[in-house]
Amino acid sequence: VQLQASGGGLVQAGGSLRLSCAASARTDRRYAVAWFRQAPGMDRKFVAGINRSGGRIYSTDSVKDRFTISSDNARNTVYLQMNSLRPEDTAVYFCAAGSSVIGSNLASQSAYAFWGQGTQVTVSS
Repeated sequence: VQLQASGGGLVQAGGSLRLSCAASARTDRRYAVAWFRQAPGMDRKFVAGINRSGGRIYSTDSVKDRFTISSDNARNTVYLQMNSLRPEDTAVYFCAAGSSVIGSNLASQSAYAFWGQGTQVTVSS
């Protein structure tokens, strides 16, 4: 499956963005889909994910309180709605999909075989 991430941009602190991850094939019940982010000079880290049965997990309570991951199966698209953005949210955001991801490794990069190209999110203070 091919993934196309979009929706990044420059926003002031407190603002919102919605990222989209468009897949070339149906993902519901077939693939887990997740968002990761990589800040400058940092390792890529898990942000949020949806497993094959539709369950959602988030990396931290702070992310859970501000971000929402959702899917539109008719459009084969997974979204990451990001509200109350902070400068520390600045990063390149990647979406990923994996067909063999299970609950315990939903947050693990190595579980995902397919990656989008990344979209830059910059939050100014």
